[in-house]
Amino acid sequence: MIKIYMMRNYYNMVLPGVVGLMMMCGCKPKTEHPANGNDSEVKLITLDPGHFHAALVQKKSYPQVSNEVYVYAPEGNDLNEHLARIEAFNARPDDPTHWNEIVYTGEDFLERMLSERKGNVMITAGNNGKKTEYILKTLQAGINVLADKPMAIEPEQFELLKQCFATAEEKDVLLYDIMTERYEITTMLQRALSRCPEIFGQLQQGTPECPAVTKESVHHFFKTVSGNPLRRPAWYFDVTQQGEGIVDVTTHLVDLVQWECFPEQILNYQTDIEILAAKHWTTAVDQAQFRQVTGLESYPEFLKPSLVNDTLQVYANGEIDYKLKGVCVKISVVWDFEAPAGTGDTHFSVMRGTKADLFIRQGAEQNYIPELYLELPPGKPDASYLSDLETKFAEITKSYPGIALQQLSDNAWKIVIPETYRNGHEAHFGQVTEKYLDFLHARNMPEWEIPNMIAKYFTTTEALRVARGS
Repeated sequence: MIKIYMMRNYYNMVLPGVVGLMMMCGCKPKTEHPANGNDSEVKLITLDPGHFHAALVQKKSYPQVSNEVYVYAPEGNDLNEHLARIEAFNARPDDPTHWNEIVYTGEDFLERMLSERKGNVMITAGNNGKKTEYILKTLQAGINVLADKPMAIEPEQFELLKQCFATAEEKDVLLYDIMTERYEITTMLQRALSRCPEIFGQLQQGTPECPAVTKESVHHFFKTVSGNPLRRPAWYFDVTQQGEGIVDVTTHLVDLVQWECFPEQILNYQTDIEILAAKHWTTAVDQAQFRQVTGLESYPEFLKPSLVNDTLQVYANGEIDYKLKGVCVKISVVWDFEAPAGTGDTHFSVMRGTKADLFIRQGAEQNYIPELYLELPPGKPDASYLSDLETKFAEITKSYPGIALQQLSDNAWKIVIPETYRNGHEAHFGQVTEKYLDFLHARNMPEWEIPNMIAKYFTTTEALRVARGS
C-alpha cells in the first residue's frame, strides 16, 4: 500500500500517532532514477526505520536533497514514531524542515523498494539483525547507502559486510556508516593536539595493564531525544535483533581510536588488529522499566529466553582489550536503565603521549559536559616545553578560533571551549550527512575510509566471538 504523508496535516486526519494520508490508486510505471550523486537532486529512501537515528538525518534540510522522501516499512509503532519525529521537525517554529514522506507499507516493502528505485540514497537505522542483508540488497540494486551503526552485529555478518563493500565497488555506489562522534568538539581537539609532537610527543605503545588509549562510554535505555521521552521498540532489548553492547556503541569508540591514533592511514584488519581479551555482561530491566520505555504491558515472546525471575537480562555491556598496530587499547561500554537526575550519557577518553596525556572527562566535576584536559607527568615542566605549548596551541586556534588554555596546576591545563562549538549529538547527524553528500558529489571517498570501516567491524565482531568463548 502506498501512502502519501502530507506532514503538515500529520495529526489531523487519522488515528493518534499515525499520519494523515491520501491513497494513490493504481500503479505507475517504474521510474528510473540513476543511483548516483551527480544527479541534480539527491532523493532519499528510508528503509524500515526502527531507530530514532533514521529521523535525525532529516533534522535539517540540505540544498541538494529533494523534500520528497520515500519510506518503505511495515506498519506499526516503529514507522509511526519515525514519522512523528519528521513531523516535529516540519512543525517547529525555528528553521522548520519541509519533508514530504511518501510511504509504502505492504508486506513486500523491501522488494517494492528495490524494484521501484524511487531514490538514489537509502537511509537505514533500525533492526540490526536485518540491516546487513538490507544493505547488500540495496547495493545490488545500484542504490547508495548511508547506514546507522552498527552495520554488522555477528561474526557471520562481518563476512557479509565485506561482500557489501565489494558490491558497492562493482556497482559504483557508496556505502558509508554514520560516525557522529568524529564531530564532537572535545574529540576533534584531542585528535588535533595528539598530532602535535611538540605538545603531545608520540603516542605510547602502552601495555594491557596500562593501555595507551582508553575509551569508556555510559548510555541509558530511558532518555530524552529532541525534547521528548524516547520510546524504544521491544526488539531493542533482544540482542539477536539489536546486537550486544560490545558490537553496538563500541563501533563509535573503535572508530575514534582508528581516526585519532592513525589519522588517514589505511588499516589492514588481518595484520593490524589483535584481540587480547573481551568480556560481556548484562543489564537488568524489570517489567515496570520495560513498560516505561516501550509502552508495552508485557514482554513479547521473543524476549522470553532473556528473562530471569521476570526480569530481562540484556547483554548490553562489553569490554575489549586489543592492539592496533602494536598500540594497546581498552574499549568499554556500559548501559544503565536511566541516568540520575541532571546527568546523562557520559564519555571518558585518554590518549597517552611521550610528553603529555590528553583526557576527556564528563563527570559531576564537569557538570556532565565533556571537557578536554592536557596533563604532564608530575613535576614542573621546563621553559622550552611551555614555550612550545604556547606557540603550537596558538597554531591550533587558527582552525578553532576562540579556544584557550586554562592552567589548573604546574602540569595540567583545561582546554576552554566556546559554547558555539557544542552543537550537540543530534546535530552531528546532519554533519555526517553533509560529508556523505560531498562524497557523492565527488563520486569518491578518502582511500582509507573503506578499509578502516572493515577493520572497525572486524574488531567489534571478533571481540564478540572472544567474549562468548570466554
